[in-house]
Amino acid sequence: MIPRVKVCPCLCLVLILFWPIIVFGSISTAGMADFGISAGQSVAVVWDTSSPVEALKDLVEKLQVLTGSEGRVSVENINQLLQSAHKESSFDIILSGVVPGSTTLHSAEVLAEMARILRPGGCLFLKEPVETALVNNSKVKTASKLCSALTLSGLVEVKELQREPLSPEEIQSVRAHLGHESDSLLSVQITGKKPNFEVGSSSQLKLSIARKSPASVKPAVDPATAKLWTLSANDMEDDSMDLIDSDELLDPEDLKKPDPASLRAPSCGEGKKRKACKNCTCGLAEELEKEKSREQKSAQPKSACGNVNIWTITQCLQNSQGGWASF
Repeated sequence: MIPRVKVCPCLCLVLILFWPIIVFGSISTAGMADFGISAGQSVAVVWDTSSPVEALKDLVEKLQVLTGSEGRVSVENINQLLQSAHKESSFDIILSGVVPGSTTLHSAEVLAEMARILRPGGCLFLKEPVETALVNNSKVKTASKLCSALTLSGLVEVKELQREPLSPEEIQSVRAHLGHESDSLLSVQITGKKPNFEVGSSSQLKLSIARKSPASVKPAVDPATAKLWTLSANDMEDDSMDLIDSDELLDPEDLKKPDPASLRAPSCGEGKKRKACKNCTCGLAEELEKEKSREQKSAQPKSACGNVNIWTITQCLQNSQGGWASF
């Protein structure tokens, strides 16, 4: 016979509400201090369908205590992050996938959006299941691939903070929400920081335009070589040194004017018919051209109009109306 056990209804309600926290645990105050959250900061918590509701509420309440009344805690679903269209530089810190029990995967587009809405100098903390070895056609990345994705999104100082094996409940969550089965899964926590400037911002570089010219260094000259090319004034006044007169280099025959006939080429003008050679430079071609032009002028027919006397002209004028003149 099985004994009957009375269970308090209030206890059942507590177990139902806080069962995710009991199973997956919660982030302690010491763990929250690792995020570097302080009063007055704007914090975004990104969750997905794998995040337990009660664990999410517990995390948000702890964040609200840390940020205070001047701070702000925003809760955003990862599937709606791109459609939310937050303004640039909206948050100081973004926590994604850190809700206990979450098995969130981050795409390149989501990481780029997180980098955009982070303020310059802000930090991103994310937690994601990874494979210990590269698996083909797998949604789950390796830890190195995840760090590279954060770097490509525009974050700097990317580093791995923690690595631990998945709990049985988290492995079951990966199978249920991601449809992925593997015995080599780990959970890693990675952080990255946004540079202290906005994407696309410009700044004037202080450059020194005036360049200092380096001191000109003359090459060393061998004294023996320089002495060979040096002529002293004392050497010019030396009586033993003879200077050549340029006029004495010319003979009397060099000063005579040459005969044009002697300048002609031996073959130029040979034969019965005088003919200048090709590329004639002795003047025969010009001489023959002048003779040819004189012969053409003498061969032209002469007009007899200049031999008509005055009487003939008078008779032509008198008989112009009566017909042709008779002469």
